[in-house]
Amino acid sequence: MNRRIFVLALGLGVAAFVAPRVALAEDHLAEAISHTKEAIDHGKQGHADVLVTHAEAALKHAEAAEKAKKNEHTKEGITHLKASITEGNKKDAKAATGHAEEALTHLEAAQK
Repeated sequence: MNRRIFVLALGLGVAAFVAPRVALAEDHLAEAISHTKEAIDHGKQGHADVLVTHAEAALKHAEAAEKAKKNEHTKEGITHLKASITEGNKKDAKAATGHAEEALTHLEAAQK
């Protein structure tokens, strides 16, 4: 009986340690997706400066999600967010929007 209680306690301890990191990664990913959508909306309106603001916020959340839980789609999304920021800083809203849309595709795939 003592062995069962020990195994149960150990299992619950591991679950309590791992669960918050996974949940935190999902929260960051959701925030990254939200900011990326905002960046795309503003990019389509030609507001490169606002696009950059949202893309930078999305990048911070995507990097936090990647740190909490490694994922190739998140990593690719980060690459496109950085490219979006670079193009947005050049005032090229169309190119920046294209990269933001590609980032969104990867970030949404990382959620699945």
